[in-house]
Amino acid sequence: MIRVLILDLDNTLYPASATMEADIIRRMTSYASRVTGLTVEEAWAMRKVRMPLYGTTLEWLMTEYGFTDTDDYFAAVHPDGEEAALAPDPELGPLLDSIDLPKYVFTNAPVEHADRVLAHLGVADRFRRVFDIKWNKLRGKPHAEAVDRVLKAVASDTGARPADILFADDVPSYVRGFVARGGAGVLVDLDGRHGDSGLTTIASLAELPAILASA
Repeated sequence: MIRVLILDLDNTLYPASATMEADIIRRMTSYASRVTGLTVEEAWAMRKVRMPLYGTTLEWLMTEYGFTDTDDYFAAVHPDGEEAALAPDPELGPLLDSIDLPKYVFTNAPVEHADRVLAHLGVADRFRRVFDIKWNKLRGKPHAEAVDRVLKAVASDTGARPADILFADDVPSYVRGFVARGGAGVLVDLDGRHGDSGLTTIASLAELPAILASA
């Protein structure tokens, strides 16, 4: 029986079609270009090749290029006001309210970004806590140690075992990483891009209540 719900932030609490995600990736690629010395086009291509080996663009730059100025990276990639690109969803709050479970956010973004987005969407008060990339010592999803730290914190707060916790994310490897540590996972796939994932899949969070009812 599911006792706790953990949600990813970007492309999960808002649709993957939102323009903010494209803006974030553009800023990440521009920053990666400066760090690596590649052109923006080369950095884009290299990021796509190297990202499967890591959880984040930042981890790739830190591991392969010795990058250390994480505060500057976060400020450039997630500037103040970025959340204005999101259209508030009046149905999101009532949807979350209809799910009578403790709720948390687990994101590979910094907490400043998460706080702005949750406030803009009007749902910050629906979550007990945000587990962000800084809290996770800059090593986030899908790494086992990141998932384990979140599971331990949630267990301390609620007493829930991993099997009692459902995690929803739009990245298949992140969902698999959670499931591998004993949790339950759901993939949020708006456009059907991951039809071969083998994961329980929904197009949006609106389908979560049905998933929870059958769990």
